[in-house]
Amino acid sequence: MEIQHLIVGPLLTNCYLLISEKEAAVIDPGGGLKKILEEIEKRGAKLKYIILTHSHWDHILGALKLREKNGAQILIHKDEKDFIKFKIDKFLEEGEKIKIGEISLKVIHTPGHTKGSICLSGDNFIFTGDTLFEDGHGRTDLKGGSQKDMENSLLKLEKILKPGMKIYPGHGPIFEKL
Repeated sequence: MEIQHLIVGPLLTNCYLLISEKEAAVIDPGGGLKKILEEIEKRGAKLKYIILTHSHWDHILGALKLREKNGAQILIHKDEKDFIKFKIDKFLEEGEKIKIGEISLKVIHTPGHTKGSICLSGDNFIFTGDTLFEDGHGRTDLKGGSQKDMENSLLKLEKILKPGMKIYPGHGPIFEKL
Protein backbone atom coordinates (compact mmCIF):
# COMPACT_ATOMS: atom_id res chain seq x y z
CA MET A 1 0.00 0.00 0.00
CA GLU A 2 1.12 3.51 -0.80
CA ILE A 3 -0.39 6.88 0.15
CA GLN A 4 0.73 9.81 -2.00
CA HIS A 5 0.05 13.29 -0.58
CA LEU A 6 -0.61 16.12 -3.05
CA ILE A 7 -1.45 19.72 -2.19
CA VAL A 8 -3.92 21.06 -4.75
CA GLY A 9 -6.12 24.05 -5.55
CA PRO A 10 -6.20 27.65 -4.38
CA LEU A 11 -6.98 26.72 -0.73
CA LEU A 12 -4.06 24.25 -0.54
CA THR A 13 -6.29 21.24 -0.06
CA ASN A 14 -4.69 17.93 0.83
CA CYS A 15 -5.52 15.40 -1.86
CA TYR A 16 -4.50 11.79 -1.31
CA LEU A 17 -3.80 9.01 -3.75
CA LEU A 18 -4.16 5.59 -2.16
CA ILE A 19 -2.68 2.72 -4.18
CA SER A 20 -2.90 -0.98 -3.43
CA GLU A 21 -2.43 -3.94 -5.81
CA LYS A 22 -2.46 -1.59 -8.87
CA GLU A 23 -5.86 -0.16 -7.87
CA ALA A 24 -6.16 3.46 -6.79
CA ALA A 25 -8.52 5.86 -5.06
CA VAL A 26 -8.22 9.64 -5.02
CA ILE A 27 -9.52 11.36 -1.91
CA ASP A 28 -10.58 15.02 -2.24
CA PRO A 29 -9.33 16.07 -5.69
CA GLY A 30 -9.73 19.82 -5.12
CA GLY A 31 -7.73 20.74 -8.23
CA GLY A 32 -4.35 19.74 -9.65
CA LEU A 33 -5.88 17.35 -12.16
CA LYS A 34 -2.70 17.10 -14.27
CA LYS A 35 -0.58 16.33 -11.19
CA ILE A 36 -3.07 13.69 -9.97
CA LEU A 37 -3.22 11.97 -13.37
CA GLU A 38 0.59 11.97 -13.67
CA GLU A 39 0.96 10.31 -10.26
CA ILE A 40 -1.59 7.60 -11.11
CA GLU A 41 0.09 6.91 -14.46
CA LYS A 42 3.58 6.89 -12.91
CA ARG A 43 2.49 4.10 -10.59
CA GLY A 44 0.71 2.10 -13.30
CA ALA A 45 -2.48 2.02 -11.24
CA LYS A 46 -6.13 1.94 -12.35
CA LEU A 47 -8.25 4.62 -10.68
CA LYS A 48 -11.27 2.88 -9.19
CA TYR A 49 -12.77 5.55 -6.90
CA ILE A 50 -12.88 9.30 -6.37
CA ILE A 51 -13.89 9.69 -2.73
CA LEU A 52 -15.12 13.06 -1.44
CA THR A 53 -15.00 13.65 2.31
CA HIS A 54 -17.60 16.42 1.92
CA SER A 55 -19.12 18.68 -0.74
CA HIS A 56 -17.14 21.93 -0.40
CA TRP A 57 -15.70 23.16 -3.70
CA ASP A 58 -12.08 23.03 -2.52
CA HIS A 59 -12.40 19.23 -2.08
CA ILE A 60 -14.43 18.38 -5.22
CA LEU A 61 -13.12 20.74 -7.93
CA GLY A 62 -11.33 18.05 -9.98
CA ALA A 63 -13.79 15.18 -9.41
CA LEU A 64 -15.83 15.47 -12.63
CA LYS A 65 -12.85 15.88 -14.96
CA LEU A 66 -11.07 13.01 -13.22
CA ARG A 67 -14.11 10.78 -13.80
CA GLU A 68 -14.29 11.93 -17.44
CA LYS A 69 -10.65 10.94 -17.98
CA ASN A 70 -10.95 7.37 -16.70
CA GLY A 71 -14.49 6.48 -15.62
CA ALA A 72 -13.77 6.09 -11.88
CA GLN A 73 -16.80 6.19 -9.58
CA ILE A 74 -17.44 9.30 -7.48
CA LEU A 75 -18.44 8.48 -3.89
CA ILE A 76 -19.75 10.83 -1.18
CA HIS A 77 -21.93 10.44 1.93
CA LYS A 78 -25.69 10.38 1.35
CA ASP A 79 -26.22 13.45 3.59
CA GLU A 80 -24.37 15.60 1.03
CA LYS A 81 -27.05 14.82 -1.60
CA ASP A 82 -28.70 18.26 -1.28
CA PHE A 83 -25.39 20.12 -1.48
CA ILE A 84 -23.75 18.48 -4.50
CA LYS A 85 -24.75 19.68 -7.98
CA PHE A 86 -23.56 16.81 -10.15
CA LYS A 87 -24.21 13.09 -10.60
CA ILE A 88 -22.76 10.88 -7.90
CA ASP A 89 -22.10 7.23 -8.70
CA LYS A 90 -22.61 5.96 -5.15
CA PHE A 91 -23.81 7.51 -1.91
CA LEU A 92 -22.00 6.20 1.17
CA GLU A 93 -23.34 5.29 4.59
CA GLU A 94 -21.87 4.93 8.08
CA GLY A 95 -19.86 1.72 8.50
CA GLU A 96 -19.67 0.92 4.79
CA LYS A 97 -16.37 -0.52 3.51
CA ILE A 98 -14.60 0.64 0.36
CA LYS A 99 -12.13 -1.87 -1.09
CA ILE A 100 -9.05 -0.70 -3.00
CA GLY A 101 -6.76 -3.61 -3.82
CA GLU A 102 -5.97 -5.29 -0.50
CA ILE A 103 -6.99 -2.21 1.54
CA SER A 104 -10.39 -1.64 3.08
CA LEU A 105 -11.50 1.84 4.14
CA LYS A 106 -14.35 2.12 6.64
CA VAL A 107 -16.71 5.09 6.28
CA ILE A 108 -17.15 7.04 9.51
CA HIS A 109 -19.91 9.66 9.35
CA THR A 110 -18.61 12.77 11.14
CA PRO A 111 -21.12 15.62 10.65
CA GLY A 112 -20.24 19.09 11.88
CA HIS A 113 -18.24 20.73 9.09
CA THR A 114 -21.05 19.63 6.75
CA LYS A 115 -24.02 17.28 7.27
CA GLY A 116 -22.37 14.48 5.34
CA SER A 117 -18.71 14.89 6.31
CA ILE A 118 -16.88 11.59 6.55
CA CYS A 119 -13.59 10.16 7.70
CA LEU A 120 -12.10 7.04 6.12
CA SER A 121 -10.41 4.64 8.49
CA GLY A 122 -7.82 2.07 7.43
CA ASP A 123 -5.37 -0.10 9.32
CA ASN A 124 -3.60 2.37 11.67
CA PHE A 125 -4.39 5.41 9.48
CA ILE A 126 -7.37 7.69 8.86
CA PHE A 127 -8.33 10.37 6.34
CA THR A 128 -10.22 13.06 8.28
CA GLY A 129 -11.21 15.61 5.61
CA ASP A 130 -12.13 18.87 7.34
CA THR A 131 -13.31 17.17 10.53
CA LEU A 132 -9.93 17.03 12.28
CA PHE A 133 -6.69 18.97 11.78
CA GLU A 134 -3.47 18.83 13.78
CA ASP A 135 -4.41 22.05 15.59
CA GLY A 136 -8.22 21.93 15.64
CA HIS A 137 -11.23 21.13 13.50
CA GLY A 138 -13.04 22.45 10.44
CA ARG A 139 -15.41 25.41 10.43
CA THR A 140 -18.97 24.86 11.56
CA ASP A 141 -20.45 28.22 10.53
CA LEU A 142 -21.04 27.39 6.86
CA LYS A 143 -24.26 25.97 5.36
CA GLY A 144 -24.89 22.47 6.75
CA GLY A 145 -22.38 22.96 9.58
CA SER A 146 -23.09 22.47 13.28
CA GLN A 147 -20.83 23.01 16.27
CA LYS A 148 -22.84 20.52 18.35
CA ASP A 149 -22.52 17.86 15.63
CA MET A 150 -18.79 18.62 15.33
CA GLU A 151 -18.29 18.12 19.07
CA ASN A 152 -20.11 14.76 18.89
CA SER A 153 -18.04 13.72 15.85
CA LEU A 154 -14.78 14.62 17.62
CA LEU A 155 -15.86 12.50 20.62
CA LYS A 156 -16.61 9.64 18.22
CA LEU A 157 -13.15 9.98 16.64
CA GLU A 158 -11.49 10.12 20.05
CA LYS A 159 -12.72 6.55 20.64
CA ILE A 160 -11.39 5.38 17.25
CA LEU A 161 -7.97 7.08 17.17
CA LYS A 162 -5.16 5.08 18.79
CA PRO A 163 -1.64 6.26 19.70
CA GLY A 164 0.67 6.08 16.67
CA MET A 165 -2.23 6.22 14.20
CA LYS A 166 -1.37 8.37 11.16
CA ILE A 167 -3.91 11.15 10.50
CA TYR A 168 -4.33 12.58 6.99
CA PRO A 169 -6.36 15.83 7.27
CA GLY A 170 -8.01 17.89 4.52
CA HIS A 171 -5.64 20.82 5.13
CA GLY A 172 -2.34 21.28 6.96
CA PRO A 173 0.29 18.75 8.00
CA ILE A 174 -0.12 14.99 8.30
CA PHE A 175 0.35 13.97 11.94
CA GLU A 176 0.22 11.07 14.36
CA LYS A 177 -2.08 10.54 17.31
CA LEU A 178 -0.02 10.87 20.48
